[in-house]
This record gives sequence, C-alpha cells and structure tokens, in this order.
Amino acid sequence: MSKKKLSKEEKKNLKKLKAGRLAKRDAVAGILFITPWIIGALLFLAYPLITSFRYALHNIRMTGVGMRFKYIGYSNFTEILFSQTEFTTEMISYLVSTIISVPIIVVFALIIAIMLNQNVKGKGFFRLIFFLPVIIVSGPILGMLNQEGAGSLTSIDTQAITATLEATLPGALADPISDLFENMVTILWYSGVQILIFISSLQKIDRSMYEAAKIDGGSGWECFWKITLPNIKPMILLNIVYTIVFISNNEQNSIIGLIQDSMFSGTQEKGYGYASAMAWMYSIVVVLMVALFAALFMSKKDVYEKQVKKAKKAHKKEQRQLKQIERRSAKNAKKNAKAARG
Repeated sequence: MSKKKLSKEEKKNLKKLKAGRLAKRDAVAGILFITPWIIGALLFLAYPLITSFRYALHNIRMTGVGMRFKYIGYSNFTEILFSQTEFTTEMISYLVSTIISVPIIVVFALIIAIMLNQNVKGKGFFRLIFFLPVIIVSGPILGMLNQEGAGSLTSIDTQAITATLEATLPGALADPISDLFENMVTILWYSGVQILIFISSLQKIDRSMYEAAKIDGGSGWECFWKITLPNIKPMILLNIVYTIVFISNNEQNSIIGLIQDSMFSGTQEKGYGYASAMAWMYSIVVVLMVALFAALFMSKKDVYEKQVKKAKKAHKKEQRQLKQIERRSAKNAKKNAKAARG
C-alpha cells in the first residue's frame, strides 16, 4: 500500500502536536524534580512563617501545661516601634553597616576571582585559602576570634579613624562605619562563596570575545567594562543577595541577639510573641533592602533585543493581514464565480 502524502497544513499540525507532547513531558519531569523542594518549602518555610506571624499577634506565656496565648493584635509591633528604642537604634546601625559592607565584600570577591582566574601556578591552592574561612570561621570560633582581636587590622589605627568619624559624622553613621574598620578582616572572611560564584561565571565567558576585542585594539580595562562586567552582571546580583542574607542571619548580628534575648526573657511583656513580631519587622527590612539592590542591579533588556522583538511582532502582524487579504480575495472570487454562473 502506498503511503498517503500529507499536506502542508497536516504536517504543521503534526509538528505542533509533537511539540505539545514534548512540552508536557518536560513540564511533568520538571515538576517531579522540584516536588521535594516544594514539600520542604511547605513544611519548613511556609508553616513556620504562618506560625511565627500567629505568635506575633499574641502575648505568649510558658506554663506548666504548655503555651498560653492571649490575643493582643498588633500591640507587639507598636511597642517595638515606639517603646523599644534599642531595636530602632540597632536597626539603623544594621542598615548603614550592611549598605557599606556589601559592596566592599562583592568588589573584593570580584577582584580576587579575576586574579584566581588567571593562568598562575597553584591557583587551586589559593582558591582553597580564600574559601577555607567559610568552613572554619563560623559560629563560636568566629566569636572567639573577634574577642581576641583577630577580626581587625592591627596595622590600622582604628582609634584615630573612629575619632575622626565621630567628629565629622552623626552617631548613627559614625558607629557602623567605625565597626566596619574594626572588623575588616571578619567582613572579608565572608567572601569565600562569592569568589567561587564569580570564578564559575568568569570561566563560562567565551574567550573568543576577548581575542576579537584585542584584535580590534581593545585594552584590558576596556575588555573588563565591555565584556567581563556585562556577562557576570547576573552573578553580581546573586552575590549581593547572598551577602545580604548571610550578614542578616549571622550569629554576630546584634539584632539576632536582641531577638533571642526577647524570646527567652522572663518578663510578662516579652516572650515568643514579642520576639516573633521583632523578627517579622526585621525580615521586612531585609526584604526591602534586597529589593532595593535588585532594582539597582537588575539586568535591563538590551535595546537591540527590544528592536528584534518589535520587528518580529510587526512581521507577524503583516502575515496576519496578508492571510486576511487572501481569505477575502478567495471569498470575493467565489462570489464572482457564482454570479457569473447565475
């Protein structure tokens, strides 16, 4: 039996059907892959968030028979804002120090990543040196090192810098900047993960782009600004978000200590509910800071890409108009043929 030849329309429909089946299969596979994460997020993220917000609306007392809840609405939030001056002061200090330290950490990580990406002997060993503090210097060890003064640069006269800052800037700005100089080594210890992320992104850049730029007379500085920086811009945003989250959840953060003290306080006003409200306010500030940096460093669409999309839309519109004209012409031809027969 001879195979029936398919028309162009039937071939197009068959291709669309195959593409639809393939897309559904890929979608099912993707859902199966992310199902463990969805389950984990619901159990270990969504449920604790809902529970903590419920705690924040209550005054919780620990009794012999369990936790006793007393609904007080938003009283915990108003008391923290208008009565807890220590929390407001620590929050301002946290914002200023984070806004200053995050660019320093990211820029330092980028410089070290560019150096380690060069063809140097023993670069694997140097990468290990920069990443080693991430593994070793954490938790109680970091606290002990800071107490011994290992987190500051002894070659810098921090007292003179602190005195100059206090004389020229208000206290809300001078204290965080002074802490930044006093804990400079500790801050740079936080850059291990960021260095690895930058190295991986630098290694994915096509080397032929640099060769073409050098043939056209481009310098190393121009290659950095025109090739390296645009290609690693998404990783810069990723490192900024990671650094903010890491600093915000660090045990050395004074606000984290303030929340813990409020949680285990034996006073009637404080407790789990008061600490939960404080944690929610702190989380909102962190999210707003992440959104601010994301708005500043979010990669914008290329002008050429926008023009290509506009041209494609215009082409599709022209194709639709041509099809409409062809259909109208076919209808008019049929009408004329019927009129001629009649």
